[in-house]
Amino acid sequence: MTRARTNGARPDQTGPHEATATTARTDGGSRSVGTLVKQGTEQLSALIRQELRLAQAELTRKGKRAGFGGGLFGGAALMAFFGLASLIGAAIAAISGPLTVWAAALIVAGGLMLLAAILALAGRREIKRAVPPVPGEAVDSMRHDLETLKERATKR
Repeated sequence: MTRARTNGARPDQTGPHEATATTARTDGGSRSVGTLVKQGTEQLSALIRQELRLAQAELTRKGKRAGFGGGLFGGAALMAFFGLASLIGAAIAAISGPLTVWAAALIVAGGLMLLAAILALAGRREIKRAVPPVPGEAVDSMRHDLETLKERATKR
């Protein structure tokens, strides 16, 4: 004696209609408002953390550039100091010695002053590229996120 099976299922299994009804309830189509709010706040929290990491990375990059520019300004100041010292040495040599000594000191001072000018211009350029230290990419990204959230909120 054989028993006839319906829909290919064994007698101890549930039929295909019962399984579909259970799946429909757990597939997310009828999640509670509390669950949706919880997921929304978790996603928003993750998004904010990502935006803050982006802002931090951008500020770090701009801070390094500003620090490099400040170092160039420091180098320019040091070279200007040595140039001034050479000019003083040249003036002393001009007053007390032969023409060749003060001419040599004047040439060295001119070279140091030229180097100081080049370093000052390079430092100025680097600082201008870093200022203002606003994380522009992160701000733009957050604006875009807020616009997207507003659009989705008005659609519902």
